[in-house]
Amino acid sequence: MSPPRSWSPLGLLRRGTPPGDDGQPDAGARIAPDGVQVAARHVRAGNGYAATLAVTGYPAEVPAGWLEPLLAYPARLDVSLHIEPIPTLTAARQLKKQRERFEASRRYAAEHGNLDDPEVEAAAYDAADLAGRLARGHDRLYRVALYLTVHAETEDALHRDLAEVQALADSMLLQATPVTWRALQGWSATLPVAVDALGLTRTMDTSALASAFPFTSADLPALDPTRPAQVGDGILYGTNLGSPGVVVWDRWACDNANMVILGRSGAGKSYLTKLDLLRNLYLDADATVIDPEDEYVDLAAMVGGTTIRLGRTGVRINPFDLPQPATHNVDIDIDIDIDADPAGGSDGLTGQALFIHTLLGVLLEQPLSAEQAAAVDTAIMAAYRGAGITTDPRTWRRPAPVLADLAAALRQRGLVGTSIADRLAPYVTGSHRAMFDGPTTVRAGGHLTVHSLRGLPEELHAAGTLLVLDSVRRTITDPTRSRRHLVYVDEAWTLLRDGHGARFLYRMAKSIRKNNGALTVTTQDVDDVLHSDLGRAVLNNAATHILLGQSPQALGAVANAFTLTAGERTFLATARRGHALLAGSNRRVGFSAQASPEEQRVIRTDPGFTSSPHQGATH
Repeated sequence: MSPPRSWSPLGLLRRGTPPGDDGQPDAGARIAPDGVQVAARHVRAGNGYAATLAVTGYPAEVPAGWLEPLLAYPARLDVSLHIEPIPTLTAARQLKKQRERFEASRRYAAEHGNLDDPEVEAAAYDAADLAGRLARGHDRLYRVALYLTVHAETEDALHRDLAEVQALADSMLLQATPVTWRALQGWSATLPVAVDALGLTRTMDTSALASAFPFTSADLPALDPTRPAQVGDGILYGTNLGSPGVVVWDRWACDNANMVILGRSGAGKSYLTKLDLLRNLYLDADATVIDPEDEYVDLAAMVGGTTIRLGRTGVRINPFDLPQPATHNVDIDIDIDIDADPAGGSDGLTGQALFIHTLLGVLLEQPLSAEQAAAVDTAIMAAYRGAGITTDPRTWRRPAPVLADLAAALRQRGLVGTSIADRLAPYVTGSHRAMFDGPTTVRAGGHLTVHSLRGLPEELHAAGTLLVLDSVRRTITDPTRSRRHLVYVDEAWTLLRDGHGARFLYRMAKSIRKNNGALTVTTQDVDDVLHSDLGRAVLNNAATHILLGQSPQALGAVANAFTLTAGERTFLATARRGHALLAGSNRRVGFSAQASPEEQRVIRTDPGFTSSPHQGATH
């Protein structure tokens, strides 16, 4: 065997290509190898090796997308399809001659008493059918060549991958043959120059050829290759269950960045939520988490976040707090007209008054009548005036009133106000007063704040969630803030089952996009989302939905809400823990959530996994 020889195919591949007009080498010189070494079964182009397989045998019938297994092969594999149309007149003559040969074979067998050959009978039928379709103009014939070039960094790796590709082709009933002594021609036949130097063609009709094109793919579309990658171009969720690829999703590139995660208990909702949170923090975003079961405490400690434990002694969030105007070096207690009403100054105060209405509806667990709502509204404004706060934003720096001040103002509104104040007694003077009996004692700060609700009584979970969401609302509407802010509401069913809480969550879902924010709602109680108008509204205002394993009782409602196919429905009914279906922007993909070992230590909370000790701020 002669030694390998060097070859330079075109001037672009020669070393020392002259520079272009701008003084830089041509694009071809920058991406093409300096030379090619040719051996019997492979070529060496640059620092890699390549070997080509020519497909010379095909199955009798092929399904739609029959090239997909080759296109999704996990190693580097170039698939080249050369197509040359055959003129209709030439194709008709060839088919006529072929049918004559088949008919002659059949007659010869009949005259000599031989049994019919099933293969000849099938081929004769196919040829007659194709001739009819060709005559009617329903089909055309093409000369098709299919070549597969395998690339690897070493010869050993090349031989291994080549054997795997041949085995894959065999499983597809394709006969793939190495192009021995024609390795150079095979490699050039798979270059994007539309030159077939091998000429190993097979005749195909339109239907068989059309089914080879990959019009669908299990992978999400790649990022625009003409646009430079930027920080924030999606996060990695895991591996694709339908291909060897990975799932990278950019929720901020959708119509809105809101996300809803639905799944039964134990399906992996919290795991996936924490993975999304952690990887968004990598991209320099801020986040707030409402944590009902202390599942995010270790994560906050690992990244240097803050944990606020509602329900602990001395931990309070005052619902009467107002957004603070920009700081000016002015003494606010000098020359302030408390009756002033500058343009736009009432928005913050009015919004906070509306929130207090919502909070009272949750605390009282009963909707207010029109007369009661009027009394509450008057008492709220009276409580603010009693603290010296008006619609003038300059007064908002003064200490805000508390729930006890509202109760006192209500008792001055007659019997209607007194009855409401009596119903508020547990939260003013009774057993639940600890969270409401004074000004706010903790402030969210830093890039991550986790609000733990585990220390709260069950009756106060919805109210605690509302207080945190209102605090977040004031944070993200701050005009001086420019960073992205994500809000995670875990086990949102505690809020969605209450009409007042669901309405507040719905308003936040609609407005958070305008403030460079995103809302993530996680719940295992699908009925609270799908069987209420407000729950469906929250769902419809999320551009990204992630569905994990579903219980049989909820599967029908989920399938109807998301128009699931039979295969998707089966997938969710049998999904393993951590397997999920991502739906967004008219695209769906199944994936398995994947975290690194370091991430696993703070993400997993199931028995058998012990979190590493971290030090973090806790209140």
